[in-house]
Amino acid sequence: MKMEVICSPSSLSWTRSISHSLHIPHSFSVGETSRFRVSCSASQSQKANRMTVSVTGATGFIGKRLVQKLHAGTNSYYVLTRSKSKAELIFPVKNFPGIIIAEEAGWKDCIEESNAVVNLAGMPISTRWSAAIKKEIKESRIRVTSKVVDLINNSPREVRPTVLVSATAVGYYGTSETLVFDESSPSGNDYLAEVCREWEGTALKVDKDVRLALIRIGVVLGEDGGALAKMVPLFKMFAGGPLGSGKQWFSWIHVDDIVNLIYEALSNPSYKGVINGTAPNPVRLSELCSQLGNAMGRPSWLPVPDFALKAVLGEGATVVLEGQKVLPVKAKELGFPFKYPYVKDALESILK
Repeated sequence: MKMEVICSPSSLSWTRSISHSLHIPHSFSVGETSRFRVSCSASQSQKANRMTVSVTGATGFIGKRLVQKLHAGTNSYYVLTRSKSKAELIFPVKNFPGIIIAEEAGWKDCIEESNAVVNLAGMPISTRWSAAIKKEIKESRIRVTSKVVDLINNSPREVRPTVLVSATAVGYYGTSETLVFDESSPSGNDYLAEVCREWEGTALKVDKDVRLALIRIGVVLGEDGGALAKMVPLFKMFAGGPLGSGKQWFSWIHVDDIVNLIYEALSNPSYKGVINGTAPNPVRLSELCSQLGNAMGRPSWLPVPDFALKAVLGEGATVVLEGQKVLPVKAKELGFPFKYPYVKDALESILK
């Protein structure tokens, strides 16, 4: 079984999170689609009686699992996406009866039919960075967040969602081997910190009557692909040792916990402002690799050198070779029950 790591800048997500799609008859031309209005179907009485959630980034790693959780409950949900075909493969109607997949033309109707919006959209960063890629990493987040905020703010007050849960990332704090960061800590001065500041600043433009929860997500651990999939060959080649110096901090969270945290933020009015989406026990990367080696039944002793990672990820290797120690002070104050507070248990649950 594989492990997925999503480094938010670190979730500045290591997965693709944006899409759009709407069921528009094939007979409509491109010019005609602007006149086609989509009904997202929930009546106002239905909206008042149960949670109805619009989700951007639903086809990404966290988004997929959030939609699955929403589907398992009594909630209604709309997938706001740019790739109808991709969304339909991930959420087939036979498994998700009644699902509505909306392209941008239909986002307005869906948001107005929702109590809450979850914004997880953003281009993945697990790639070699070029000037163009770095521009898209930032703009993909700002563009979708700005559109969501504008649609919420411009909706009639009587149908306006009351909650926006918007992703950001622990990259906000910059990197350090010695400092400890919580929700009150200042922002860093590197590229990913800049991205996060602008990302959060865009979400903060939402109407003040809307409860806003900004979840600064750490490195998300889960199954099936992700950033670690690119590193596993290196990890095995170098006998599963630490990446780089191994001294860098690794602020992680199990995918089940981040999904549960977002879900709780949708309905709990105490969840507002910045909340760090990280486990309460961050580790040095050397410890993560040691625990991963144990869980995989492999030795963990020969370091993967910096140059090997940079050969694969270029400047993007910064996210792995540098880190930060981030504590979820707000989540603990709110009494959030972490299912996996320790990385050993998290890895064992993933690799069992």
